[in-house]
Amino acid sequence: MKILIANLGSTSLKWRLFDFANSAEKLLHKGGFERVTDYPKAIEDCLAELKNAGAIASESDLAAVGFKTIIAKNITGCVRLDDRVLAAMEAYSGLAPAHNPPYITGIRLFAKRMPGVPRVALFETAFYQFAPEPMMRYAVPDSWHEIGVRRWGFHGASHKFIAERSADLLGRKDVARRAQNLYVDGGKSPVEGAPLRAISCHLGGSSSITGIVNGVAIGNSLGMSPQSGLPQNNRVGDLDAEALPYVVKTLGLSIEEAQRQFAKEGGLKGLAGGLSNDIRDIQEAATKGNAKAKLAIDVFVSEARRWIGGYFFQMNGADAIVFTAGIGENRAELRAAICANLDQLGIVLDAEKNNSTRATEAVISAANSRVKVLVIPTNEELVVAREAKRLLASRN
Repeated sequence: MKILIANLGSTSLKWRLFDFANSAEKLLHKGGFERVTDYPKAIEDCLAELKNAGAIASESDLAAVGFKTIIAKNITGCVRLDDRVLAAMEAYSGLAPAHNPPYITGIRLFAKRMPGVPRVALFETAFYQFAPEPMMRYAVPDSWHEIGVRRWGFHGASHKFIAERSADLLGRKDVARRAQNLYVDGGKSPVEGAPLRAISCHLGGSSSITGIVNGVAIGNSLGMSPQSGLPQNNRVGDLDAEALPYVVKTLGLSIEEAQRQFAKEGGLKGLAGGLSNDIRDIQEAATKGNAKAKLAIDVFVSEARRWIGGYFFQMNGADAIVFTAGIGENRAELRAAICANLDQLGIVLDAEKNNSTRATEAVISAANSRVKVLVIPTNEELVVAREAKRLLASRN
């Protein structure tokens, strides 16, 4: 069984091809294109690369094409992509304007090019289906809640991978098994021994933090849309509800222009005075004395600590804090800043291990740290492929 995972952006197409033959999980091929202007050609070029590499002989070798979709109205989990699901994604395009439209377009193009190959979506909201209701509600009237004004949570595939892999690394096969089977039994797989409490920090161009107990999420820093939570690369993150009408009235902006600025000129880019939305550029500028760049870093670190602290308190401590994604896996300075002066909470980094760890699995906490601090490279595509395989198997 070969499953192609397509990661679609407004100007990019990236892919990974997995083979699940004989119960294995083998990555056969990966690649991608940036600055895509012709998606049908990009899809053709993707298939040509797979064929030239000998990964597939033809499209009929593919059991499915999987997509890491974001959000849809009244639909979550792992589902076959049909007109009903695409319509539900379109209904929530306003909540994920940078994500849903290119996915919808790309999915339709894949369907046109390979009509006989099933298309499967794993929504990023799926990991939070089983979170406690009080952690997912906003204090709004019922009529608002009924139309979807609630915390949905995102980066679900990444945090689910961390839930599984961190449990494996900590010797808790029972918890890893529960996380792996979460979408099958809703987190009812038996757990032996004390609860395993992990805080997963997906820090990158888009960032979120999730509290996880025994492989099941209890919440996520992202809320109703990907425009919330920590400061993103150029998205504002958490903001008081009165900010939008105040900005519209005071600056004379249209709602649409204010939304554009929130999504394109906020976040780290906004804090850094428009310098860049790339954390590498901002860190470099901060080290050279740029005060706004330093502020951007400090706000990001402060917000990460706030969310980690909230889940630490909610779970009565933590057994592990895990850093993943582009910033979490690669920026030792930010990991150190986030974990600084937390020894009274049992969190102590080993400076040498932290500084030498980049994009590889490692324990970076000191020997006397009660809380393990780990770096685990995420693998969202593998999670999507696993769930797509499970869905296909259940239909046979």
